[in-house]
Amino acid sequence: MVLAIAGVVALWPSGTPREGATAAAGVTPQVLADGPRTAPAPDDIELAPRRRLAALQPCPAPSPGARPAAGPLAGITVPCLGAPGWVDLAAALRGQEALLNVWASWCGPCREEIPVLADYADRPGALPVIGINVQDQPADALDILIALDAHYPSVTDPDAALLSALRSPPYRPITYVLRADGSVELVTPPVVFRTPQEVSEAVDVALTAR
Repeated sequence: MVLAIAGVVALWPSGTPREGATAAAGVTPQVLADGPRTAPAPDDIELAPRRRLAALQPCPAPSPGARPAAGPLAGITVPCLGAPGWVDLAAALRGQEALLNVWASWCGPCREEIPVLADYADRPGALPVIGINVQDQPADALDILIALDAHYPSVTDPDAALLSALRSPPYRPITYVLRADGSVELVTPPVVFRTPQEVSEAVDVALTAR
């Protein structure tokens, strides 16, 4: 499927994660230039002061003895941005719905959207919001979250394992909805959310799309 956005034509990959959750019209995400998809892993000692200031919510953790998770994210373990340790998102969120937002500190539209996601996350009945920080310096990522007073949990993706599993298109930010069965729905077209209500509407579409 070919999708034209603001004069830019992108070829969306086929297969999982499935496409079709349509967001309200808004600011167009930033198109990425060619470059490495990998990034440094967090340095726990160096990041300790920033982590204290950021006060991010804990990354999700799997229940003891939980069965293996399904879906495209199964078995992928990535560092938590807000605290030492690694997390298997598929296992930690097994049986739950969540909103996954791919972002970077150097992405202007991401910086516009993060406060909206933080407001959405505070709404009653909202899905848990998990940031996936990519192609970034962890210190820069924490600095942005501190400046924007956003506290929902984020992970980093130093080896681009999540990007590959999600078949992420070359835009930032990009948002996915994780279903309870482990399947993932890409919110399309890729736009920057301007209000928490836009997020809620996109989530509703994603959870009913098949």
